[in-house]
Amino acid sequence: MHPAFLRRGLPLAALAAAALLAGCASNNAEAEAEAARLAAAAEAAARMPPPLALNESVAQSASIYVAFARDMATIEGGFESPEAVQAALARGSTYNPEQVSRGLIAYASILALQSPEFVAGVRQYAGHTATRETLVADIIADPRHASYLPGANAAAGLIIGALRQDIAALGRAADGVENDAYAVQARHDPRRAWGVAHVADREGRLEAAKLRSVEAMLPSAEDAADLLAAAHSGAGLPVSGEAREPAFPPAVERALALAALAALGAAGDDARANTDALQDEPVGQQCLTLSKLMLFQCLAASRPSYEDMFCVGRHVARDLATCTAQNIIPTPVELPATAVAAGAADVAPAQTPVAEAAAAASVSATSALNSGR
Repeated sequence: MHPAFLRRGLPLAALAAAALLAGCASNNAEAEAEAARLAAAAEAAARMPPPLALNESVAQSASIYVAFARDMATIEGGFESPEAVQAALARGSTYNPEQVSRGLIAYASILALQSPEFVAGVRQYAGHTATRETLVADIIADPRHASYLPGANAAAGLIIGALRQDIAALGRAADGVENDAYAVQARHDPRRAWGVAHVADREGRLEAAKLRSVEAMLPSAEDAADLLAAAHSGAGLPVSGEAREPAFPPAVERALALAALAALGAAGDDARANTDALQDEPVGQQCLTLSKLMLFQCLAASRPSYEDMFCVGRHVARDLATCTAQNIIPTPVELPATAVAAGAADVAPAQTPVAEAAAAASVSATSALNSGR
């Protein structure tokens, strides 16, 4: 090969090699930049808190309490016929104690989510995956943990404020019905003839009440949709209340825990086992179960329509108010004794202290009720 050609070829080869090396370096820099970009995006995503999530079953459960409490609060005295009394009894005896108790806690959790202080206070821990997972595990292990999170005092105030309104409305309904049970006995009351007459098919109406009690309560689709929207938006329920300090009753603790999981994005469809478990509160369920047994006792002993009226006022509206109060007041609340519970041997409930007190008080209370005859 000619020497001159060799001299010209060597620089060209060097240039080509240099260009190749430069291209490799450029590709490496681009790859490193892309890797850094992806790492930064992954880190940012890890710090991005998951959206608030509450599964639909919680809203459906809440709607059962909301619809039943609202309906019972509309029961009024001034019954115009024995059929009207039995219609009120039919409405009031439909509730399932477990479903109403679970629904109250579910509703309370949605009330808690109306507190921006609580939602923001909880979500500050949601941006770091490890911190969030630890907090979720702590709440599931001990629901009381949520009562001490930032903003929990404001959320508890909203829960207690809203439920106090329910208690007041139910108490007014109970007063109206119980007072009417006395008024209908007055000699000048035109309703007295049917008011003091014995109820037709007493055994049949008691059995019907028992059968209605074991039927599952269906959620209100409209209420459930509104409640679910309110939970996710933090708005839609006009509630207010003063901040409260822990410790709270178990129902409030569980409601706050359920709301905290939702704020952490850990109460969605994949977390139903946890959200279902948090709605179980034995004290509230026991109160409503005892109330239902006392309603059966009352109906078993009741004979005239005015006594059925009293059963509705005392062991539906008033007991629902009493059991709701028990869920927001730290000290236990006893149900008022039944006025016509004696002689209910066919019901044979377990004799709790409250039931024993009811039986002991029944003779004198029934005598007082009958004094208007």
